[in-house]
Amino acid sequence: MLSTMSVGMLRTCSLFALTLIGSLPLGMIVALLRKSRLKNVRILTRAYISVMRGTPLMLQLLAWYFGPYYLFGWSIRGWRFPAILVGFILNYAAYFAEIYRGGIESMPVGQYEAAEVLGYTKVQTFLRIILPQVVKRILPSVTNEVITLVKDTSLAFSLAYQEVFSLAKQISASQTSFMPFIIAGVFYFVANYLVEFGMGRFEKALDYYK
Repeated sequence: MLSTMSVGMLRTCSLFALTLIGSLPLGMIVALLRKSRLKNVRILTRAYISVMRGTPLMLQLLAWYFGPYYLFGWSIRGWRFPAILVGFILNYAAYFAEIYRGGIESMPVGQYEAAEVLGYTKVQTFLRIILPQVVKRILPSVTNEVITLVKDTSLAFSLAYQEVFSLAKQISASQTSFMPFIIAGVFYFVANYLVEFGMGRFEKALDYYK
């Protein structure tokens, strides 16, 4: 049982890690597009964020997996994990984008003006002055989303992806035992504890007031 569930744990961890790698930078791009001077870009970005946050993640996963077949008649063989990954990345990028946007807009205008007086370009101002402060401000919110992501990986079972939760259900049903659920619960708890611990250490490292 443990050997079988360990495979599911590895799949869960891979989905979690790849989602973070894709959604964190994509969220920043979406946040910057959300603040674009071009009206059409802002409208499209708002629509994307609204759809991603306004519909269930499970529904999005089903749409990404079955959509190519029903809309275009394409074969979806081998498309299961890529569809899950695309669904998770696009969904979480929308949430991270709003967190980033809130952090950027919370910065005083005076910092931009001071940087301009010192001769910084807009890119230098954002990367060297604004972004480091934004990261510190948004870290608690990002931590909450990352913890939610750990638990949301269980939604991949809707596409028969063999992660830890779906394997726990299968083993529990076949062995009529509750133990697989306990093991899965311990896994999620430990994973979230490690995330919280790691992000807490990172937040303390950025505490320049100490």
